[in-house]
Amino acid sequence: MENRSRRGLARSKADLATALRRAWYHLRLSVRDPTRVRTWDAIVLTAASPEQAELYNWQLNRAKRMGRIAPSTITLAVPDPHGQRIGSGAATLNAIFALAQHLHHLSLIDSPVAGSSICNSISSFSESSNHEILLVPLVELIRKKHTLLLHAGGDSKRVPWANPMGKVFLPLPYMAEDDPDGPVPLLFDHILAIASCARQAFQNEGGMFIMTGDVLPCFDAFSMVLPEDAASIVTVPITLDIASNHGVIVASKFGSSNDKCSVFLVENLLQKPSIEDLGDHNAILDDGRTLLDTGIIAVKGKAWVDLAMLAISSQPLISGLLQNKREMSLYEDLVAAWVPAKHEWLKPHPLGEELVRALGKQQMFSYCAYDLLFLHFGTSSEVLDHLNGTASGLVGRRHLCSIPATTVSDIAASAIIISSKIAPGVSIGEESLVYDSSISTGIQIGSQSIVVGVNVPEIPGPAAENSFRFMLPDRHCLWEVPLVGRTERVIVYCGLHDNPKNSLSKDGTFCGKPWKKVIGDLRIHDTDLWGTKESKDKCLWNATIFPILTYSEMLQLATWLMGLNNQEDEYLLSLWRRSDRISLEELHRAIDFSKMWLGSANHQADLATGIVVACLNFGLLGRNLSQLCQEILQKGTGGVEICKEFLSLCPNLETQNPQILPKSRAHQVHLDLLRACNEEQMAAEMEQKVWAAIADETAAAVRYGFKENICESTHKASTSHGTIEQSFHSKKVKVELPVRVDFVGGWSDTPPWSLERSGCVLNMAITLGGSLPIGTIIETTKTPGLFINDDAGNELYIDTISSITPPFDGNDPFRLVKSALFVTDVINEMTFQSTGLQIKTWANVPRGSGLGTSSILSAAVVKALLQITDGDDSNENVTRLVLVLEQVMGTGGGWQDQVGGLYPSIKFTSSFPGIPLRLQVNPLLASPQLVKELQERLLVVFTGQVRLAHQVLQKVVIRYLQRDNLLVSSIRRLVELAKIGREALMNCDIDELGDIMLEAWRLHQELDPYCSNEFVDKLFAFADPCCCGYKLVGAGGGGFALMLAKTAESAQKLRSLITENPEFDVKVYDWEIYLHN
Repeated sequence: MENRSRRGLARSKADLATALRRAWYHLRLSVRDPTRVRTWDAIVLTAASPEQAELYNWQLNRAKRMGRIAPSTITLAVPDPHGQRIGSGAATLNAIFALAQHLHHLSLIDSPVAGSSICNSISSFSESSNHEILLVPLVELIRKKHTLLLHAGGDSKRVPWANPMGKVFLPLPYMAEDDPDGPVPLLFDHILAIASCARQAFQNEGGMFIMTGDVLPCFDAFSMVLPEDAASIVTVPITLDIASNHGVIVASKFGSSNDKCSVFLVENLLQKPSIEDLGDHNAILDDGRTLLDTGIIAVKGKAWVDLAMLAISSQPLISGLLQNKREMSLYEDLVAAWVPAKHEWLKPHPLGEELVRALGKQQMFSYCAYDLLFLHFGTSSEVLDHLNGTASGLVGRRHLCSIPATTVSDIAASAIIISSKIAPGVSIGEESLVYDSSISTGIQIGSQSIVVGVNVPEIPGPAAENSFRFMLPDRHCLWEVPLVGRTERVIVYCGLHDNPKNSLSKDGTFCGKPWKKVIGDLRIHDTDLWGTKESKDKCLWNATIFPILTYSEMLQLATWLMGLNNQEDEYLLSLWRRSDRISLEELHRAIDFSKMWLGSANHQADLATGIVVACLNFGLLGRNLSQLCQEILQKGTGGVEICKEFLSLCPNLETQNPQILPKSRAHQVHLDLLRACNEEQMAAEMEQKVWAAIADETAAAVRYGFKENICESTHKASTSHGTIEQSFHSKKVKVELPVRVDFVGGWSDTPPWSLERSGCVLNMAITLGGSLPIGTIIETTKTPGLFINDDAGNELYIDTISSITPPFDGNDPFRLVKSALFVTDVINEMTFQSTGLQIKTWANVPRGSGLGTSSILSAAVVKALLQITDGDDSNENVTRLVLVLEQVMGTGGGWQDQVGGLYPSIKFTSSFPGIPLRLQVNPLLASPQLVKELQERLLVVFTGQVRLAHQVLQKVVIRYLQRDNLLVSSIRRLVELAKIGREALMNCDIDELGDIMLEAWRLHQELDPYCSNEFVDKLFAFADPCCCGYKLVGAGGGGFALMLAKTAESAQKLRSLITENPEFDVKVYDWEIYLHN
């Protein structure tokens, strides 16, 4: 137990970029391989109405389609019953009940797609009776499920422009530049990423993780540990002035604590407390701060079962709330049931007795995350602050948009333009946000303004230049909303800092001006806005101020209402007074969500179409057309027809820039378009062309100049061996080589990347068990013919060496030797018409080791053949010949393996694209201290897992050819890390090398999640306390692992722990750096 006074002041907040990138990496991994990286069984959103729930279901389906949610995850949007507000606490119970109903329905139909999303709105669940369904079976269905519940219902009075889309789905283009052809990142997406990291805290035990839709909490959720059979609320230390406007948690004085977090029992809950309240309840920490309630709640074990039982039997209770028009809060009422000190306070409240009776037996703990960064999106100004403040470096300011040249428009560099089309003659000020809009000529948008969903129609012809010019002033919001039962879309606007809840008598404003000034300047009356009935709250929220007219009339009146033209204009006053008008409150209930979603989807598809057309007609196919087509296919059959039109442009691709555009890329574009059109048979044929093109391009790059060199070597060899035909002299060559282990940089050596971009690899040659494990013996024989045998007992005799010609059977155990004979041109040696060869090969390493065995054995055989024929057996020549050999074999692969085995010690190797492909091997001058420390701290461990590198290779190559931006950025980072690793080793900084290995391992899993498996994950988790870095060697998927211990003592300890643990059937090898040839 630890006293909470030990919690210090100097704990830093999470770095937003680091926290988000790590969370997104984990989210992508859990979506692509949910069997290994556990994801949520269900994601449930609350909604204010059935119509909003339908919109949310569209968004959830899109998130699945775009790879934000795993296909196996159930997704539901649950509205408040009858669209009436019941409070966040009752909405929680209603959502759990709806999920149980849904699971029951799936179990009844025994669907083979039981894990898929059911897209229909489930308002009927919250209205139906559960008397026919037994309580216990429903609880059993839900208790083992891991559920993420996100509160996203209600109205967003302080962010009114986000009301139509739902505040949780507002655009938040953090890291959008990482994936410029992907969908616009939303607040919802970032919340999903953070929440994905918290899933591990529940392990295999069911539970619920509850979050709010207007907060992005960035913290290390990977390290979250939750108490058993309890509820937990996530808190963060905060200053007292901020706490006075939020909920505060009073924790006990004793609990468990470490550098990242603390867990203490909750003793009390305070809402918007004064400093006196905080002092009276002992809520002030020793550092002068207090614990903020972040709105994140986790429930597991018995507490989760209690909550599920209450929820499943809650429908009569919720009906009572509806009849009495009462609400039950999650953060004040429901949570209080787990805090004994609040029971007496709670009982008189709605459902208070029931809550205490059902939940009061379990406890609630405070999980204090010291590093938690709390981003609240509670007001419009907060949204812009988070986009333009300290996190501005993360923001993608142009994303999936169409923008005119700088000579025909005036768009500030700091403006954020996403999913929008901007016409020439438009001005957009600094730090403004334009989203999901089409802005036509003649529109001016001021600084620090927000424009969402606005589609200003173009005026055709020369009249456009002299058409009505609309200006949105600085610090204003403008948005459009389609209305149920109307063809018009109403234009809505307000000031950035307007609080729609503030009344006329309490500093209420409209477009930044006090209401009294607005009313006086416009010469209108209170009754025009709020009617004749006496109302306590005359505010912007309920002011019927927005007219519903033709588009141009609404723009004119908007200018008038904002005070930008003659406010004494009788015509505009009369037009406004006789028009149908609507308030924000009425608007919230009148939104046509279906029309809004369809319009937005078509708008984004049209933008993607324009980008693809430009890419096909003018570009070098640098965009990810496969991803862009996913946006286009939102149009359904119309989207497919558009993609078919793209196919007609494909024949021109191969003739377009043939000296610059690789044929493999042109074929891949054709393949992606065929798949978008569901032309699977033609796509399969095109895929073969893709791989053939890669092989041709690789061969062209590495064979450049080979023909002349081979002829020269052959001539030299024939002359020198001319006497052998008359007098035979036996010749024997033995070549033994080490294996290689790679620290970082792999994949940047692999075609087609290495043919088009620079690559860097940091690797090391090592011996195993005191010997060189890979080798060959080649000797001449007086008897003509070829005899080959290997260490697996395979043997082959061929009468005539010159009869060996490719292609070679993939199952041929000697295709490596045959390919080596072919690329060295030994098959054409005149010498071997009268004499023979005997070749023996061995590789004393486990199959599928990942140590580069195949390439290094190829290098050994090639080198020995060149030695026995007096050819050029330099490492440079052998390296290039092995690249040719691997193309002849059809296995593909890069250059790092043969470089790793041919060159001793640690080396940093760079490749430079071009014809020919150039390599530069830079040996590191390893000091005795570095060699000693590495050999003491680095464990080389065979995992016993079979690796399938070829399958991993295919997936990575295809993603590269598609120009998958996440993959491209990942390999670029691996190249950068190789350079950093070189410096670390030269400075003898082994700990930094460990950090590099960890990041490299994360990046390898980003490239392909199947490069690891559950066994490897478990092994690395077991080793983690002793290690500063670890990774699988090579492409991963199994084979050998490197584990860099924190100290030499930690290495010895880890070696003993691993070998003695019966869960891990692994072998730790003795090894040494191979320092000399």
